[in-house]
Amino acid sequence: MSGGPFHGTWEPAPADRWEDAFLTGNGHHGALVHGDPDDDRVVVTHHTLVRPNGGEHAEPPRLAARLPAIQDRLLAGDLTAAEDFTDGRPLQWVQPFHPAFQVRLRRVGGSGPGYRRAVDFATGEVTARCAGWSSRVFVSRADDVIVHEVTAAAVDIGLDHRLPGAPAGLRAGHGALLTGAGALLSLRARYPDSDRAFTGVTLVAPGGGRTELLPPGVRVTAAASVLLLTRVRRHTGEADVAAEGRRLQDLLAGAGATGRPYDTLLARHLERHRTAYRRVTLDLGADPAERALPGSELLKRPHSPALLERLFAAGRYHLLSSSGLNPPRLTGLWTGDWDTAWSGAFTTNANLNLQTASAPAAALPEVTEALAAFVTRQLPDWRANARAIFGARGAVAPSHTDGESGLTYHFSRAYPLHLWTAGADWLLKPLVDHDEIRGARDPRTAAALAETALFYEDFLTRTDLTGHVVIVPSYSPENRPANGGWGALNAAMDLSAARHTLLTAARYHPRHADRWRALANRLPPHRTNPDGALAEWAWPGLEDTYDHRHLSHLYGVWPLDEITPHDTPGLARAARRALDLRGAENHSAHGHLHHALVAARLGARDPAARALRHVLDGDYFHASLMSAHYPHRDVYNADAAHTLPGVLIEMLVQSTPDRLVLLPATPDGCPRGELRGVRTRFGAEIDLSWTPDGARAVLRPTRTHRIDLRTSSGSRPLDLVAGEDRVLTLKAR
Repeated sequence: MSGGPFHGTWEPAPADRWEDAFLTGNGHHGALVHGDPDDDRVVVTHHTLVRPNGGEHAEPPRLAARLPAIQDRLLAGDLTAAEDFTDGRPLQWVQPFHPAFQVRLRRVGGSGPGYRRAVDFATGEVTARCAGWSSRVFVSRADDVIVHEVTAAAVDIGLDHRLPGAPAGLRAGHGALLTGAGALLSLRARYPDSDRAFTGVTLVAPGGGRTELLPPGVRVTAAASVLLLTRVRRHTGEADVAAEGRRLQDLLAGAGATGRPYDTLLARHLERHRTAYRRVTLDLGADPAERALPGSELLKRPHSPALLERLFAAGRYHLLSSSGLNPPRLTGLWTGDWDTAWSGAFTTNANLNLQTASAPAAALPEVTEALAAFVTRQLPDWRANARAIFGARGAVAPSHTDGESGLTYHFSRAYPLHLWTAGADWLLKPLVDHDEIRGARDPRTAAALAETALFYEDFLTRTDLTGHVVIVPSYSPENRPANGGWGALNAAMDLSAARHTLLTAARYHPRHADRWRALANRLPPHRTNPDGALAEWAWPGLEDTYDHRHLSHLYGVWPLDEITPHDTPGLARAARRALDLRGAENHSAHGHLHHALVAARLGARDPAARALRHVLDGDYFHASLMSAHYPHRDVYNADAAHTLPGVLIEMLVQSTPDRLVLLPATPDGCPRGELRGVRTRFGAEIDLSWTPDGARAVLRPTRTHRIDLRTSSGSRPLDLVAGEDRVLTLKAR
């Protein structure tokens, strides 16, 4: 470990809490591994596991006929008019994400000395061992199966649905059948008052020894090892357990030709997982002794470069592992409790967006692919939202979704999320970045941009006295003007999103470019308020509310490039003033890291460092290195874990299609380091190293292009030639 960062973490004791269990996943299945040699528990999750609560039948409110009257009232000065733009329904949450069951392995006999559990980020393996016992688990990206091998003299194995918060009416049935290879265990659970269910199947394949039924599970004795293969499926009607068992048997038979099926399955998985994980690395030259510490001990040293190294590595690992069928939820892909906060949803007005924003630069196309597939599946529902609520063509994304439905039905008076129209643009931004990096345009991104631009064509029909179009009603998540209602006019985020969508869609669709650019040019400019800050609402007379966790009004700074110190210095100064005035409200992790991202874009090193320090000093991380929403590890949540790598990249390297900014806000306490493999939006890979004496960057361009290079010494043009490395040497100022 002294030669570089530790690409994993470890603990000297089993996990007592599911929040501290080590994580593995393939973007479909997930597993939380406790690593207890006497009573091990592997909690199984899957992205499709959401509990029916009526949301599967919910529809967006049909309000389009009432829109003109609400717009008239708002434009006439009735600042609470939007509160009447509802069908009166109570708040309804989307279907909540939940765990499936735990594979439980009770060891017959006492545990021995020398305990250690670890997770290897480069392989996705979670291991635990002590004298006389070992366990290793991974979730295969190649075969979509949870693979678990255990060595013990005797072990009782069963599937247990009794997890915290499980509904009393959950109807569970167990099956156990001896087979030629060992045994097949199944667990079917039907939701209360629903025809929907989920079924888990585990193939138990001992290496020798004896297998006997011990209902509802089995006991294995005198085996050299036991291999478990597990899958779970959500379904209606009855699941075909026998067919799933045959598929697992076939998988085992195909992998067992070498006599080492676990290793064969792992090798197939590593071709995908390890390749993705190794693309980007961060080395901060940390103390080797600190690099060797258990994660729980390292977390007690919040100013240690070794902690930043490990959190960067863990964040990319967890982001990759939770992305596949879907991008990450509020909890990533994991939970050990049925009572997930905020339904464990995909929340698109900050959380999902912050988690996935780093994926293009951090060389994780697996994440952007999951996001692209998610958007494509939901696009028909986005069209339904636009028609029902606004009477418009095109697409409007919801603020909350369970992954099954993209319909907008989660809203209330204090959270009028159905008024928010900027969601599609924010979700599409990483996909546009990804297209810029690779120099090709994904037809799915092009289609979604066109749909969103069509919405703005139909929606942006009202004008002010100067001839600018007005976004009315308009919503700035999740804030309100100090002197107005929750729904207002010309929220800064809505203006930036509309402008960005129209101009970006014009680039993707030249046939419509003139029309969409003309509409973008009719949007009003941003407003500076009497405090000299970028106003959250550009409509005259609306007053700002500063103490809030969201920074929606600074969307033009980050993730967009609409407001920059280089191109729009006046607006950048107003944005910096707005950032300085912003409070932290309830200290949500996403608020602090969003603050750091905006500050880094503005080149404001000290505010970026302070915001990052709030999270590192605030006890937001569990021993698993998954994070919490609030300080002191309150509410399991992936925002900090998945966003932190993006924050560090932004503090070190920023790019647009025509610009490279190096070391705009170097992290505190990191006088030297190396960031390798970052992708830029002008089509080059970059390795960056820095010391107190200066910096060195190696660019590997795939396109011939002239860019603007920005450093602390100023700016200069830089010519890049495809296929020719370009080495930059920067001296300290």
